[in-house]
Amino acid sequence: MNRLKILIIILFISLVISNMFFACMYLMNLQRVEVLENKQEINSNVLTFTQLFVDKVLKGNKEVSFEDRLQLENSIRALKDKETFDCWERFTNAKSQDEVQNNFYELFSLLLKKIEK
Repeated sequence: MNRLKILIIILFISLVISNMFFACMYLMNLQRVEVLENKQEINSNVLTFTQLFVDKVLKGNKEVSFEDRLQLENSIRALKDKETFDCWERFTNAKSQDEVQNNFYELFSLLLKKIEK
C-alpha cells in the first residue's frame, strides 16, 4: 500500500512537471506567432502603400487628386512609423524636381528596409 502511494505521488509530480513544460512551450510559441503577425502586418502595409503609390503616382498621367493623396497619406499612416511618415512629408513638400527625385529614392529605400523577413 505504501509503495502504491509513492508511485501515485511520483506520477502526479511528473504530470505536473510535464504540464508546466508544455505550458512554457505554448507561451514561447505564442510569442513567436505574435512577432510573426506583427511582421506580416508591417509587410502588408508597406506593400499596400507601395502598390497604391505606383498605381496613383507613377502610372498616373495627370496630377494626383485630393482623394488619391488622402488615400496615400492614410496608407502611410497605417505603417505607424514616424521616420517613414517624415520621409513622406519631405517628398510631398518638395519644391524642385531634383528634391522630389531625391526624396522619392529616400522614401522607397526606407520602405524596402521596413519589409521584414
